[in-house]
Amino acid sequence: MADLPLELVRTLLAVVDEGTFDAAAAVLHVTPSAVSQRVKALEQRTGRVLLLRTKPVRLTPSGEAVERFGRQVARLERDAAAELGMAGAAGPTILPIAVNADSLATWFLPALAEAAAGREGLAFDLHREDEDHTAALLREGRVMAAVTSSPRAVQGCSVRPLGRMRYRAMATPAFAARWLGGGPLPEALPGAPAVVFDRKDGLQDTFLRSVAPDREPTSARHAMPSTEAYLEAVAYGLGWGMIPQLQAGTHPAAAGLVELAPRHPVDVPLYWQQWRLDSPALGDVATAVERAAAAALER
Repeated sequence: MADLPLELVRTLLAVVDEGTFDAAAAVLHVTPSAVSQRVKALEQRTGRVLLLRTKPVRLTPSGEAVERFGRQVARLERDAAAELGMAGAAGPTILPIAVNADSLATWFLPALAEAAAGREGLAFDLHREDEDHTAALLREGRVMAAVTSSPRAVQGCSVRPLGRMRYRAMATPAFAARWLGGGPLPEALPGAPAVVFDRKDGLQDTFLRSVAPDREPTSARHAMPSTEAYLEAVAYGLGWGMIPQLQAGTHPAAAGLVELAPRHPVDVPLYWQQWRLDSPALGDVATAVERAAAAALER
């Protein structure tokens, strides 16, 4: 990518960030025609279509590669300028990071606090996403690092294991007596209402397959796309749910819950993926994340 003019790459980033050519033109203080010409010139350089001209625009896979390159170069430029004390380098060092909701609600924030305490001017732009989908944000260049469930490194990234997030199936005693007291758990559970985080949440199905491999779920499912609302929904008896072990013994909403199958926890392996950049700030965060994960997660 050494022959890609950075002005053209920065223009592509502006279009992606703003969503349209007109909006990017306003940010760059040029005409929409100039923006269009720069993007076309970049596509001619690469020999690939980089943008789908929709509203908002969408990157093609080739465009994602160029975007990732551009954001990495921008990060290196900012780090170098800060180390050299150059004019215009003042301001916070912003690190965009993707993390799943349960990690964010339990062990992840202490890691960020540790990293921020050791480096002045560090700011975080957190993207909450399911651990099975955070890697997509890395591939798109939207974040510099992510907590993910994938051990396969995204192109241009390094990966290291963090540990296993353990979940336990829990419900209120009254819910268990009403829905699960009439027979063996493998027979009763598939028909009992469940609480899920969102449509991407597969933990309940994973647990069901472990205790009732021959049964299909037939129950209602309540989607609660908030960690607090999820716990409270289970505590109110709306359904059974998969509660992080880190919250099961400490969170007030989980205090009265009972475990449905103690021998069948569900473990989700977590990994830290980050851009392969010699960024001191990113290195500090990675060290703090590994330390926090070692203290909180299952090995």
